[in-house]
Amino acid sequence: MPNELLALQQLLVPDLLTTMKKRYRILHHLFLTQPIGRRALAQQLQTTERILRAEVDFLKEQGLLTIETVGMHLTESGKSLLDDLADVIREIEGLGLKERRLADKLGLQQVRIVPGDADHDPLVIKALGHSAADYVRGILKSGDILAVTGGTTVATVAEQMPRTQLGVEVLPARGGIGENMEFQANTIASKLATKLGGTYRMLHAPDLLGDEALQTFISEPHVQDTLQRIRSARMVVHGIGQAIPMAKRRKLPPAKIEQLAGQGAIAEAFGYYFDRSGNIVHAMNTVGLRVSDLKHIEQIVAVAGGKSKAEAISAVAHGCPLHVLVTDEAVADAILESRREERT
Repeated sequence: MPNELLALQQLLVPDLLTTMKKRYRILHHLFLTQPIGRRALAQQLQTTERILRAEVDFLKEQGLLTIETVGMHLTESGKSLLDDLADVIREIEGLGLKERRLADKLGLQQVRIVPGDADHDPLVIKALGHSAADYVRGILKSGDILAVTGGTTVATVAEQMPRTQLGVEVLPARGGIGENMEFQANTIASKLATKLGGTYRMLHAPDLLGDEALQTFISEPHVQDTLQRIRSARMVVHGIGQAIPMAKRRKLPPAKIEQLAGQGAIAEAFGYYFDRSGNIVHAMNTVGLRVSDLKHIEQIVAVAGGKSKAEAISAVAHGCPLHVLVTDEAVADAILESRREERT
């Protein structure tokens, strides 16, 4: 019924839906960038300050935003309206249909798509973080264990997570010392625990370990206990990387990087490297969740965007247990288009 009503409104009063989409876009953009001045917001929305002023005045009169010296903010009513309209706007923009088609193509329980391309618009990464944070908060229950990997996109999930008092335990899904501190799993786990009113543990382990060093490290009682708790997580949130850029970031030897390229590695997740068909071509000696552990996890959520990652996301979806994908429209279009080309 809701979809039928939207279709009728589009036929009879298209201007109504156009205006609603325009004002929703303003509110959503403001939410991601607040506090922000009117001139800066107009530039980002690629409109004139005069046109935006009229819309801002209307939204202010409706109690949806406030204007202060430091810039504009959404009110609680504005945030609530954004949440209430999210599903409606996705259907109007055709994202709902794409979500269902992509979930079917990749064999997932659910897909969430945000507009845009994270490769070209940093705000799309914020939107990915907000969408993933909204999903995670809605699924988690008091007493749950949440495990998270590192990376810029997963860090944005922590930034966008609203404060609540869920009382969950947040753990790093894998060790990894050497990356930027703010993007390490340990840092992200501590930030999420603070936002969710919970507790956290850290897992201090180098990204690269020899076999002997790995066995020595994981034999420590404290490490064993932490690993056991990570494996008993109800939910895992992770990012997806492109194989060769990730290998270089982790400072793998040039010979190994060349070998990965020769094996057709295009994706990385959890320290595993996948080829286009989802086959694992290399596994790093890292401390944390293994692919074999994931089959016991109730909810595995991947967050990744940018058209350049489309092949990597598809590969991980086929080679690694995954239930929910939060991505952007550029990725969705690229994967759906590639599937059509495969059939023809």
